[in-house]
Amino acid sequence: MYRLVVVLWTVLVLAAAIPALAVEDHGTTAAQTVVNVNTATVEQLQSLPGIGGVTAERIVAYRTQNGPFATVDDLVKVKGVGSKVLEKVRAQIVLR
Repeated sequence: MYRLVVVLWTVLVLAAAIPALAVEDHGTTAAQTVVNVNTATVEQLQSLPGIGGVTAERIVAYRTQNGPFATVDDLVKVKGVGSKVLEKVRAQIVLR
């Protein structure tokens, strides 16, 4: 009986682990958050991949001078945000 319990417990543990192992890695993690670039602070913008302190400050300055971003693609108007950086962060940004 003890052996049966151990086998069943092992099967349950492995069954729970298999979905986690089958998930494809697309460069994202569960810890990633969505950032509203129209209200985000410099610190919040720096949490995005490819956005450092200087670029984050430029985004806030651009937003202050020009108003909120109308589209995500408008971020490329900010010096330091090119198409490659935009593609890295696109899934993690929103405009509200």
